[in-house]
Amino acid sequence: MADHEARRRGEPDRHHVTTAEADALEAGRKLFARPARFVWASQTLDQLPVPSLPEIAFAGRSNAGKSSLLNALTGQTALARVSHTPGRTRQLNFFELDGRLMLVDLPGYGYARASRDLKHAWQATMFDYLRGRPTLRRIVLLMDWRVGPKESDHEAMALFDRAAVPFMIVPTKADDAGDPALADRLDEARRLVRSHPAGHPLVIATSSRTGTGIAALRAELAQLAA
Repeated sequence: MADHEARRRGEPDRHHVTTAEADALEAGRKLFARPARFVWASQTLDQLPVPSLPEIAFAGRSNAGKSSLLNALTGQTALARVSHTPGRTRQLNFFELDGRLMLVDLPGYGYARASRDLKHAWQATMFDYLRGRPTLRRIVLLMDWRVGPKESDHEAMALFDRAAVPFMIVPTKADDAGDPALADRLDEARRLVRSHPAGHPLVIATSSRTGTGIAALRAELAQLAA
């Protein structure tokens, strides 16, 4: 039963891991054990660094757990600054991983107290970044599994479709991986990505606190590295 639930969360069955899965997990572990460092911050598109390494961008509502997940993936406690103030981050932060991959922390969206003009400006900036970034390989779309997708998430997914950038849904804060409600959310997420042209079928539930799904997500992202 536990292994069945692991597969539903997007994690490999630990008792029946294939050689290919084991190799992918080890490649992910090795890559994300290498040094990661902050290299650039951009407030506007004309401040973006010159495209070089493959980029993985992390998107999500304000306080969806982007910074915490980046820290958990890299095994560093302060690579990305964790803010408890929704809507605080308003820039694109670039982190280089071992000269092979660029991790991009996008500004959070969906902050209820943000003005309509600010929300429109975010969408315009993100669309220009998404469609004009030749090294962008995937968007990791984080959603707090306890609340599920909101209107702002649907707007973001429509944006990814228009920009033709593949995105995968990663439910966050899955601290109780055995909660039956989590399985229902994962099924909902899988149905959701199937309804979007840019949706990637793999859904991996994660917890930055317990480590749920971190190894599986590392394995998936490592396949996109240079």
